[in-house]
Amino acid sequence: MKKTDYNGHKNVISSALKNLRTSRGMSQGQLAAKLQTYGISIDQQMVSKIEHNARMVTDYELVYLSAALGVTPAELLPALDAL
Repeated sequence: MKKTDYNGHKNVISSALKNLRTSRGMSQGQLAAKLQTYGISIDQQMVSKIEHNARMVTDYELVYLSAALGVTPAELLPALDAL
C-alpha cells in the first residue's frame, strides 16, 4: 500500500503556511485566488485542508505557495529537527 502520510500528517508546511498567510492579512480565499493567477488550481477548501494537514502538497504547489506569500520555499519548510 502506498504511504501518503507521515505520523498522521499529509504535509510539513501546514503551520508555516497558516502563520505566513495570516501575518500578511490574507484570507484562504485570497491566497487561492492568487494561486489561480499562476495557473495553480487550488481553491479555498484545498488551502484549508493543507493548513489542517489533511492534503498533500506537491513540489510545484510549494513553489507557487511561497511565491504567492512572497517567501522562499525554505521558509515554508520546518527545520529537520522539528520533524
